[in-house]
Amino acid sequence: MRVNTLKNHIVGAFCLIACGFSSGCQSQTRPAEAPLTPVTVATVEEYTGSEPVNYSASLVPYTQLPVSFKSAGYVTSILQRTGSDGRQRNLQQGDYVQKDTVLATVRQEDYRHAVDQYAGQLEQAKAAALKSKQDFDRASALYNANALTQPDYDAAKAQYDSAQGTLMTAQAVLSQAQQALSDCELRAPIDGTILNRNVELGTLVSAGTPGFTLGDIHLLKAVFGVPDTALDRITLGKKQGIVTETYAQEFMGQITAISPQADQKSRTFQVEITIPNPKELLKSGMVASLDLGQTRLQRPVLVVPLAAIVSVSERSRDFSVFVVNQEGGKDVARRRTVQTGGAYGNRVAITGVSLGERVIANGATLVVDGQAVRVIP
Repeated sequence: MRVNTLKNHIVGAFCLIACGFSSGCQSQTRPAEAPLTPVTVATVEEYTGSEPVNYSASLVPYTQLPVSFKSAGYVTSILQRTGSDGRQRNLQQGDYVQKDTVLATVRQEDYRHAVDQYAGQLEQAKAAALKSKQDFDRASALYNANALTQPDYDAAKAQYDSAQGTLMTAQAVLSQAQQALSDCELRAPIDGTILNRNVELGTLVSAGTPGFTLGDIHLLKAVFGVPDTALDRITLGKKQGIVTETYAQEFMGQITAISPQADQKSRTFQVEITIPNPKELLKSGMVASLDLGQTRLQRPVLVVPLAAIVSVSERSRDFSVFVVNQEGGKDVARRRTVQTGGAYGNRVAITGVSLGERVIANGATLVVDGQAVRVIP
């Protein structure tokens, strides 16, 4: 009896110890799971409506021409203007000049020497012509009085004609030399703005070398190309607005030219819009965009909300969306790379997804690939 009682006490003690350990384990607090990130989702839909017909155009001066030297030589002067620092500087891009303003000059000494030389030859020719005329007048008087033979009269007449020809040649050569001296000054052919300067002091130029490019930017042309399917939207004289990234305002112009022939490479027709630019806000070389209205989509496209599109990094041009899938009874976000297309209101066309898939519309920047999320209405 005593042995059994001892055994019972030992067994009871072990049971108490076991129960103690068991209750201790049960009393420990399990770590709480992190709350799921709440997101809203949108279904990939099919869009079959219309799309805007937008084009990009380059702005160029309405009138633009190179100003070339007519006489060869070393450039000895360039028109001076006062710079923003108050110092004199050479004429440069953006400066406005009036017609007949001397833009630059080539060395004139050689041309002056030529003018002096030909002027001397002209004086000699004049003296010879005067003498030949006097001789011819006397020969004519004697010939009429039958005091001079026919051969002598003909010789005097030939001498006179030759002297007159030499005089005319000398006059023409001198006039040409004077013109070459005058052409040492490169003058602006129109009122306009300097778009480019190609010479510096000391540059050796030949006849025909462009020294400046001059343009009238009070009127600009927006030049763009359209396919033949868009020609029905374009008519001469139609008002058309353009916008730029520089200014918020719209600039109105008028369609003034439509090419009758498509470009051989791009297969597009060139169109020009003339835009008044009295304040010269628009600059040559700017890129503008224009809207020719709406057109029906040729085929449906898949669209998602604009907020669903995320980039891999700030500098990356690769875009993606988070597709929400059911995995193990949970909603899991999976990143998927997509290609973006046109925008239709607040929706964007994309490829790389399927119709009906769910994408995160709000909260896409708060999740990572493979993260479980909580979809809220």
